[in-house]
Amino acid sequence: MTNDALIAALTHLVSEGRNPETMDIDLLSSYDIVKRINQQDKQVPLAVEQALPEIAQAVDKITEAFKVGGRLIYIGAGTSGRLGVLDASECPPTFGVSDKMVIGLIAGGPEAILKAKEGAEDSLELGAEDLQSIQFSEKDVMVGIAASGRTPYVLGALRYANQLGATTVALSCNPQSIIAEEADIAITPVVGPEALTGSTRLKSGTAQKLILNMLTTASMIRLGKSYQNLMVDVKATNKKLVARAVRIVMQATECKKELATQLLEQTNYDVKLTILMVLTGMDLHTAKAHLAAKEGFLRRAVEEHHAAEKG
Repeated sequence: MTNDALIAALTHLVSEGRNPETMDIDLLSSYDIVKRINQQDKQVPLAVEQALPEIAQAVDKITEAFKVGGRLIYIGAGTSGRLGVLDASECPPTFGVSDKMVIGLIAGGPEAILKAKEGAEDSLELGAEDLQSIQFSEKDVMVGIAASGRTPYVLGALRYANQLGATTVALSCNPQSIIAEEADIAITPVVGPEALTGSTRLKSGTAQKLILNMLTTASMIRLGKSYQNLMVDVKATNKKLVARAVRIVMQATECKKELATQLLEQTNYDVKLTILMVLTGMDLHTAKAHLAAKEGFLRRAVEEHHAAEKG
């Protein structure tokens, strides 16, 4: 695309427009600047709310993919790519899953996470090549993230994923975007012009972060990774998480710290298994078998055990 064509394209994007409410932002005090930014940020959750049906649709597809061994692949450039990498990297410690289950790809590779390589986003071919490098298949779900909705790197990845027959999702902040037209599911929170014109790491980035949180968290909950609202598949990989594991067991069962710690040591800090043992009185072997029979859904395992006892 020529420079003139690109300027023309950007001119029509909502996210690139000038915000009439911040035209004097360069004249304001520090407090008034952050107040004005905060006023703009308040619009973000309302825009995300409008996209909840499409977000839920994507969650259903992601959950289905996980159940058959598929993966969730985020792909983006710049801020969008970094947000995908961030969300993917937080899934293993939070939900106890493999780091291959949710993967974030960013234009320019890992180095672009720390140092901007914005030119890498201009290649249609690179997006497809990065998917090929991880053996992307029709079982996977690909979420293309681009605030503008036109990033060539993301567009190329979407087209490649569509050729394979995989489920594709477009996350952009401009209505009727190019990537939205390419994807099976289009998630489009329209947050309006940024406080600082074109700086889509602001409202657009916040909207993207909120939605990525929803995609992984809701999908993991649907897989049984929570009990009530507790993270029962958390991996105790440091002192803070060991303490959190003890606390989760205590919160779920109202048992004493000593019992929670003792049983966690028996289960190798398997929080879900420990809770089941406390709530049902099962030994380790029986609890493992019972939880496996319920496909790892702790609430189902607990409730069916209690129903059988009453029965």
